[in-house]
Amino acid sequence: MLVNQANPGSVTASPVLQQAPGLVLDACILMSGLLRPLLLNLAHAGLFVPLWTDKIGQEWQRNAARLWPIEPELLKKEWQLMQEQFPHSNMGDVTEFEVDLRHTDRKDKHVAATGIAGVAKHAAQPISVLTWNLKDFSRSELRKQQLGLIDPDRLLSQWWPTQSSLLQQHINATVEELFSTGRRQSEPVVAMLKRDRLFRLAGCYDRLLQQRASIDAKS
Repeated sequence: MLVNQANPGSVTASPVLQQAPGLVLDACILMSGLLRPLLLNLAHAGLFVPLWTDKIGQEWQRNAARLWPIEPELLKKEWQLMQEQFPHSNMGDVTEFEVDLRHTDRKDKHVAATGIAGVAKHAAQPISVLTWNLKDFSRSELRKQQLGLIDPDRLLSQWWPTQSSLLQQHINATVEELFSTGRRQSEPVVAMLKRDRLFRLAGCYDRLLQQRASIDAKS
């Protein structure tokens, strides 16, 4: 699913993004049909600047086409729309930034190098690598390159205390779009979040629902 598909032609990245932190979206993050559109919608809302390269995009498209019955051409179009909506997110050829990475997994050096390129280009501040594959990266090595490392569940749950309304709004909108387009079968939001390994976020969301239900019951 693409972000803001109701009116894709009118979408442009917000100027607020220039003051927001940057997140390198690893291919494993883009693989999720829930997490990808949710994060891109949050980026449009100004919560962070997404960063990537064509190599990350190619890895995502290749793996998605291999695992699921998705036409490669559709994935290519989605990737192209992401470039149009976030014209400053693609860090280009980052090979030169891989040279000093000695402790990051060989297959993921290009991901870390994307973040290093972002730092060099002042794309955002601070910048972190967002991935489920934390073990493939060296935190100390990334720290020396002024980069953080975090998984999406921890990140979103850390944002929750100050951004709960925004997060709930975009979670609901993303889920509703998935249901309405038939990309996901209807089920409770908490169950969907848990299915995508967003357990902390699911707990935050569930507690908010319970709090509101308790308030409604007393009113």
